[in-house]
Amino acid sequence: MARPGPGRPKVFCSQACRQWDWVSRQRARELQISENELVVARRELERLYDDLYVLSCAIEDTDRELSAGRPTVASLRETLQWLLDAARPLHNRTVAPHSD
Repeated sequence: MARPGPGRPKVFCSQACRQWDWVSRQRARELQISENELVVARRELERLYDDLYVLSCAIEDTDRELSAGRPTVASLRETLQWLLDAARPLHNRTVAPHSD
């Protein structure tokens, strides 16, 4: 947020954002969490692992279908659909920090 004139450039959009940043840094210090660590809810992490497992299975099935000789157009469509269905839950997925 650039502003004309003297003084330091603004880092936070509001006093509330500045306060939340301070609180989160204090809490991280209390819990001895480094800058490179992120606290994520177990449920969120398990969902991510589940979706990655499904995608891994779809990739294996697709590789197997493609190496099985001359697949038909119908089998390729079905395999591609399975691969896309497995990838969609991960498309644009973000992992949110844990909140109490």
